Amino acid sequence: MADEQSVLMYKGHPLMRKDNLVYYGSMADSHIVMLQILETKKMGEIDLATRVSVQLQLTDPTAKSRDRIVKKSEKDGFYTALDLGCVWLERALAGK
Repeated sequence: MADEQSVLMYKGHPLMRKDNLVYYGSMADSHIVMLQILETKKMGEIDLATRVSVQLQLTDPTAKSRDRIVKKSEKDGFYTALDLGCVWLERALAGK
């Protein structure tokens, strides 16, 4: 069995899940991406995400929660949402 303390990495950034929320990026960086699974559909034994909310957020703890959201969108499917979030995060961390 995998070590419980190991962190899943995707394209060089950590990917962490808690229930229907997935956080992509490090809190040590200036931005993170939050993916919220809004709807799922059953495919055999697996639940597939069919509607996902994507938000690029600032990690500044002094900012109000509504002011932390830089960009947001809604996508069909988890991988489409993760790809969009990955592009947003890379651009934000590069300062573009």
